[in-house]
Amino acid sequence: MKIRTLVLAVSLCFSNAVFAQKMPFWGAKAPVSFDTPSQMLKKGEFTWAPTLAPSGPIVVLVSLDEQRAYTYRNGILIGTATVSTGKPGYETPTGVFVTKMKDKDHHSSKYNNAAMPYTQRFTNDGVALHAGGIPGYPESHGCVHLPSEYARLLFGVSPVGMTVVVSNKKSSPEIVNHPPFLAPITDKGKIAENRRLFPNEDYRWEPEKSAEGATSVVISRYDNRLVVLRNGIEIGRSKIKFHTNDQPVGTHLLVAHEDAGNSLKWISSPITGHMDDTNALPESELLKQIIIPHDFHAMMLPVIVSGTTLMVTDAPILEHTTGVEMSVMSSHPDA
Repeated sequence: MKIRTLVLAVSLCFSNAVFAQKMPFWGAKAPVSFDTPSQMLKKGEFTWAPTLAPSGPIVVLVSLDEQRAYTYRNGILIGTATVSTGKPGYETPTGVFVTKMKDKDHHSSKYNNAAMPYTQRFTNDGVALHAGGIPGYPESHGCVHLPSEYARLLFGVSPVGMTVVVSNKKSSPEIVNHPPFLAPITDKGKIAENRRLFPNEDYRWEPEKSAEGATSVVISRYDNRLVVLRNGIEIGRSKIKFHTNDQPVGTHLLVAHEDAGNSLKWISSPITGHMDDTNALPESELLKQIIIPHDFHAMMLPVIVSGTTLMVTDAPILEHTTGVEMSVMSSHPDA
């Protein structure tokens, strides 16, 4: 009996090893630079920088027209991937969904036991996010194929119940179909409101919109804007300016840390797929360059707690493709 049990165990281990070897792998093995524009990603490529928002609700927005998936955590883009969605006759349904099931080693019950690694199903009839082939055009039977490594990383941080929004130009506004750096939707899949400051507004502060949760602050030199998000919802926005607006600052991630004296200090944190910071300012000089309206700064301070993230970047963070009138960067921006 012991010999038979040993033989069976060895057989199972061998079968599992063969299965693991046969498990297909699609796309790039590592993320490309995070500043790579989504339209410049080649098939199978992706970006991934989860440290930009270490906590908070996650939402995945799939743009059928672009064949891209955008992952947001706490309202901030942390990853973009090329995808392949449903081919003609098997179109991926549009709408707002939540994931219902996760299975790391899932196989299709419909299509010859095909491997569907890192499955996150979001419809009752089996449509899911999962690793799959990405030829550069829609070719699935309805699911959203992701690069294998992106699917693995997303699977690792996503809870069951995560919101998935699938859109195209026929079903959604332009801002959702071609999303900006900050999430154009809430974690419930609704379009975010009051995104732009009115011409007579220097800032907006609405902490009541989200009373608690993870807090993130994003500052863009390109837009001369500061945005505060809590639990994935924008609670504040302000015009800002830099002392030297013509000098690149690079991309920096800082995390608020409470020291032994109960004082909060900003500690530098690395970014996966870091942008090129050649000739950029060091963290020690960075915060001295930013001018924030005094009243807004005073209101913002109470929500800055240990663990709050602060991202400062040269890149735009606002929605620049919607056709809405906006101010562009100048040497002497309005405060």
